[in-house]
Amino acid sequence: MEALSDDAVLEGSLRKILGRLKRHSAAAAPFVTLLALLLFFSIASPRFASLDNLRNILSEISVAGIIAVGLTFVVLCGEIDLSVASVANATGVIAAFFTAQAETVNIDNFPLPGAAAIVLSLAACFVMGLINAIGAVKVGIPSFIMTLAMLQIANGVCAMLIRGQIAYSVPPMVSMLGGGSIGPAPWLVIVAGFILLAAHLVLAYTRFGRYVYMVGGNREAAEYSGVNTRLIVGSVLVISAVCSGVAGMLGVAYFGSAQQEEFDTYLLDAISAVVVGGTSLFGGQGGIGNTIIGLLVLGILNNGLDHISIDSFLKILIRGLILLAALIINVYVQRFRNSPDDRR
Repeated sequence: MEALSDDAVLEGSLRKILGRLKRHSAAAAPFVTLLALLLFFSIASPRFASLDNLRNILSEISVAGIIAVGLTFVVLCGEIDLSVASVANATGVIAAFFTAQAETVNIDNFPLPGAAAIVLSLAACFVMGLINAIGAVKVGIPSFIMTLAMLQIANGVCAMLIRGQIAYSVPPMVSMLGGGSIGPAPWLVIVAGFILLAAHLVLAYTRFGRYVYMVGGNREAAEYSGVNTRLIVGSVLVISAVCSGVAGMLGVAYFGSAQQEEFDTYLLDAISAVVVGGTSLFGGQGGIGNTIIGLLVLGILNNGLDHISIDSFLKILIRGLILLAALIINVYVQRFRNSPDDRR
């Protein structure tokens, strides 16, 4: 009896260990990757491990970070939004279009007071998100296709307003938040941190956040539980568009210009941050903490490769390979977490 009791205790301990591994498996690999990159680049380049460079890294990932916040909500629901970068670009262009430009800028725009330009820009990204939501949940178009169409629509808005030109002025408030700083801390980093924190609190401590996880984890079960799954999916698509719009306005101020195709790389950056961080592409698992780890991994990787003067074309290849590895890990982690405990 004593031997059986010892065996039962051991089996119970093993079950607990396996359960913890399953719960934390999604974050373990990205976190180990983050530590490995920090160690490698700190040794490879003494200039990498400095406060000034840390500020540079945080500034560089802030725009992608704000976009990734909204995309995290969408992915947690088991959906995808391919329009985030184009919506960001369109919103930034709209903010510039309604702001007085220098005489040297050859754009036939419509200047408005700064507050009005900001409100119209946010309204525009909200409407684009609402169109995505209606198409996906009312008409029944898969989010992949619906947001692909919105990608083209937003690109068309940019082309129509900017007409191949470059605008430089945005509302003063946007200019300050996107390009200014308070002491050594850039306002852009502060705003991104605030949005990340707010999103984490919503997902972790509100009923809406629980519903997002329920819809992504098992949509049919969520419906049987009384959750309006279509409303949740529509809401996260609107949240994604608004986050992209905020990032677009601040990004234009950070870059110093508004032009076509300025945010094209941010679609891959945002998706990479979410996936590399460990949020499941199948929905229901992950969160803002995972996205932050993913952002830091990508930011440190890009910055570190610049410090060791690696070929720019090879840098693109390395980013692609890391994204592929993250996708593969994501699939296998999902299988591990869903695997039954075969010890009896």
